[in-house]
Amino acid sequence: MDIYAKLKELLSKQVKKINLDSITPETKLEDLGLDSLDTAELLINIEQEFNLSEVSQEEMLEVKTIEDVKNLIEKKRNN
Repeated sequence: MDIYAKLKELLSKQVKKINLDSITPETKLEDLGLDSLDTAELLINIEQEFNLSEVSQEEMLEVKTIEDVKNLIEKKRNN
């Protein structure tokens, strides 16, 4: 399963009333209704799902779009 597909799956569990087909790499997390606490929860779920090291607060603050999340996952996988 590719990263975007897994992200959509995780988002569908966290965000009710979401049209998964409308999510693109450019989609902003805030446009999905995610505030900073929701984003932190999403990143914790991503850490567990992808077996990543802990995401720092600085890294969390940099994540604004779906593509940012994908890039963070790839960065963490390569470390």
